Amino acid sequence: MSENTQHRMDQIRQEVEALRRGITDLISCSATQRQSLQQIYLATSDAAHRLLIQETLQGCTSTEGTARQIASRMPILENQLSRLRADTTALDKEHDQLLALSEVGAVIGSTLDQAEVLNLVMDNVIKLTGAERGYIVLRDEETGNLEFMIARGMDQETLEQRSSQVSRTIVTEVAETGEPVVTTNAQADPRFHAQESVVSYSLRSILCVPLRVRDQVIGVMYADNRIKSGLFGERERDLLAIFANQAAVAIDNARLFARISYAQRLMANIFASIPSGVITTDTLDKITLFNRAAESILGVQTGDCQGHHYREALVPLDAVLPPLVDQVKRTDTAIQDFEAEPEIPGRGQISLNVTLSPLKDAENETQGVAIVFNDVTERKRFERERGMVKRYLPAELVDSLADMQELHLGGTREEVTILFADIVGFTSYSERRDPEQVVETINRYYEQITRIIRENEGIVDKYEGDAVMAHYGTPLRPLEDHAWKAVLTAWKSRLAIRAYHEQIDPDDRLYLKFGINTGEAVAGNVGGQEQMDYTLIGDAVNLSRRLQENATGDQILLGKNTYLLVQDKVKARELEPLQVKGREAKAEVYEVIDLL
Repeated sequence: MSENTQHRMDQIRQEVEALRRGITDLISCSATQRQSLQQIYLATSDAAHRLLIQETLQGCTSTEGTARQIASRMPILENQLSRLRADTTALDKEHDQLLALSEVGAVIGSTLDQAEVLNLVMDNVIKLTGAERGYIVLRDEETGNLEFMIARGMDQETLEQRSSQVSRTIVTEVAETGEPVVTTNAQADPRFHAQESVVSYSLRSILCVPLRVRDQVIGVMYADNRIKSGLFGERERDLLAIFANQAAVAIDNARLFARISYAQRLMANIFASIPSGVITTDTLDKITLFNRAAESILGVQTGDCQGHHYREALVPLDAVLPPLVDQVKRTDTAIQDFEAEPEIPGRGQISLNVTLSPLKDAENETQGVAIVFNDVTERKRFERERGMVKRYLPAELVDSLADMQELHLGGTREEVTILFADIVGFTSYSERRDPEQVVETINRYYEQITRIIRENEGIVDKYEGDAVMAHYGTPLRPLEDHAWKAVLTAWKSRLAIRAYHEQIDPDDRLYLKFGINTGEAVAGNVGGQEQMDYTLIGDAVNLSRRLQENATGDQILLGKNTYLLVQDKVKARELEPLQVKGREAKAEVYEVIDLL
């Protein structure tokens, strides 16, 4: 009740009280006067005086009777006044509640933080209803289970163990049926008095209404008082139902905002972590998103790009992007895997793979362009290096490498085994044949020995006319038994050539001679930018060649180092030491007779 109304009601009550006292005094005075007149009447014998006294006595009696009638009606007036006061108080309370409801609606609509919304809602429920405690129970969006989200007391404190002292039956019933429940005294209510929670926790006044959004019950709002009975009635139920509708919308908005915020953070983290550069523009070609990978690839900071026209922010791509962006906007179709090689300050020329597509909203309206690009500079370099290495390594080996650094293409000093094989009599043979036939014949022999070299994990270094050089155990293809693999290659090649001779004309039969040596050599890429080969340099290589030059057709000669490594696997005979050009001491030589 307002202060003005309270003051006016107090004045009226005071006036009625004064009137009641005045009437009581009037009745008392009239009774006293009537008694006095009766005594005077009896004591007077004069007829005229007696008549006058009698008339006065009648008037006094009449006044007393009227006063008594008025006095008898005073309780009714006071009762009416009390009812008026109660009605006025109720109207004032309803006015205050409606005003508070309006204010609460504005307050809860001013925030999208779910915890803040729940606290505001619960505090105002207690304020509006006069409850001792208030709870909000929400249905989990994934599991559908009811979960107590907030519990508040009349002093706006958060209650501990908030779900332990309420009627779960009422909460579940309201959540399932969507119908509010109100009881003035749960202890005496036949619907609830037998419930264990109602009895155990001495629950009396209980009010529970559904939280409903778009015809879906998302939870309930529960208030109770364990001391007072008759605290809640239909008016409180209806008021709380109206408030619950507002609160449900606010809660649903807060939950939606939380989901959207989470999705935005997740999307931002995804964009930040993906290795591809991602740029989005709006309808005015201004950059709206520029992720971390784009910063790294282009050497431009997000702060220098976001909100700016893409042509102003991405000057290094000005020769690439404008025609592509214009095409996407004009045709409303994507451009896939466009390759570009722009100059980037601080990086030089890089290779990019670019994909552009229309950026659509929920209504499938184009709102800009999404640009995704991958830095393929290293991949291109790798492919160029791999193409070069494939000239002297098996393709399957090169394709299995993750990085060319695994090959150690720089110069290193290694102990390796070198094999030289030469076709005997090729010069005289080529003089008697057409060039085409000569090339065809030599290629057939090369096919035989090359296949066997690779089968035994060797690497063809080079072809020099009618000779082949191969090496075993280099960093390109490390081997522990490289000497044995080289000897096995020569032996199997000799057998393969003999078998091949059975299939061709005797005039086309040529033989191979082999020189094999093991020792230290420098292995690495040799050449210039345009032409480079991986080869071996050193005395061990020279001796291998000299052994091959001194061998006869179908003969396999080994240097001493090689022989010592394979002597338990071959049958060999020692030949006369060989004087090699560039060496003072003669080299020990062994001929392979058979394999053990």
